[in-house]
Amino acid sequence: MPKNLKSEPDQKYHFSEQAIHYLGKPLESLTEKEMRIFKRLVDRQTIARNVNVAFDDKLTIGQRLADKVAKFGGSWTFIFIFAVLLASWVGFNSLAAIRAFDPYPYIFLNLILSMLAAVQAPVIMMSQNRQAAKDRMDAGHDYEINLKAEIEILALHDKLDKVISTELSALIEKQQQQIDLLSKLVLGQKP
Repeated sequence: MPKNLKSEPDQKYHFSEQAIHYLGKPLESLTEKEMRIFKRLVDRQTIARNVNVAFDDKLTIGQRLADKVAKFGGSWTFIFIFAVLLASWVGFNSLAAIRAFDPYPYIFLNLILSMLAAVQAPVIMMSQNRQAAKDRMDAGHDYEINLKAEIEILALHDKLDKVISTELSALIEKQQQQIDLLSKLVLGQKP
């Protein structure tokens, strides 16, 4: 449990009440994430942070390279360059029939394409797995922010309800005083 939530018994009781009111469970049964959010709420600290920077800082050189290869391999630039290379390969080897280094049925080209696919597929999958992990991290962060925002909104509603209740009570009291004055005036009594 965070230090400042333990300090005084009255304060702990108050925080426990708030946890039950806003989160629907006692302070002791909050998850670590909920406790962290609740502590930040009590301390009036923000939760927002750039999780992309934190995630990208932990990437190794190999992971960064895999991401760049996957990014390039899934681009129109790659498709265009690859189409030009394939067309050039087939065109050269078809026109240079006798001197062709890879005559029809282009067995060497098939070997190169197979090796490229064998290397490129795992690299793209590694990059996709990292992106999925990054998305889970983003979703967790979004949950934290949404939970804190929801609690803040509920707290604002409670404050507004309290203000409205106080104002309404004061208004009813004032109205009763005015009714009493009017009653006295109608009955001819001095106020």
